[in-house]
Amino acid sequence: MILFVNACVREGSRTKRLADVLLARRRGPVEEVRLHEIAFPVADADFLEKRDALIAAGSFDDPMFALARQFAAADEVVIAAPLWDLSFPASLKQYFEQINVTGITFRYSPEGIPEGLCRAGRLTYVTTAGGPFFPEEFGFGYVKAMAEGFYGIRDVRLISAAGLDIVGADVEGILKDAEERVRQADR
Repeated sequence: MILFVNACVREGSRTKRLADVLLARRRGPVEEVRLHEIAFPVADADFLEKRDALIAAGSFDDPMFALARQFAAADEVVIAAPLWDLSFPASLKQYFEQINVTGITFRYSPEGIPEGLCRAGRLTYVTTAGGPFFPEEFGFGYVKAMAEGFYGIRDVRLISAAGLDIVGADVEGILKDAEERVRQADR
């Protein structure tokens, strides 16, 4: 199963367009999680107390862990998240707060080192930016660090297109170039 984590909210999203090109090249079922449709709980003291108690009891069937179980079971993960305010939408951070579950997506070794429990062999992060200033560490870097360091996903890729909102930019040309890179990367 391919898990598509969709953090795009705008109609006609350019990021979603690139993700759709990638997903069209995949075989197998795709499960989409539309982050803007989820009312994420606040990770406050009560939330953490409940989560920690469930983890300690090994009660991973609780609905609180549904997103984590889905993420851990995916064969491949595609995340579509536009660059917003030099990062990704807040809903993606909230999503990570829900899937970071010791015993489902990772565990700690006896030495305290995270060990991934996720099945996915690949995670592709798809993003677009209006301007040319596009520091990867503000969005992709975080996702890559989580995928490799906690979830055990070693093949982490970036598909991006930048400069889309610059006056006079050939937006269609920039997107077509990114689409071609998607096709070339899969060969």
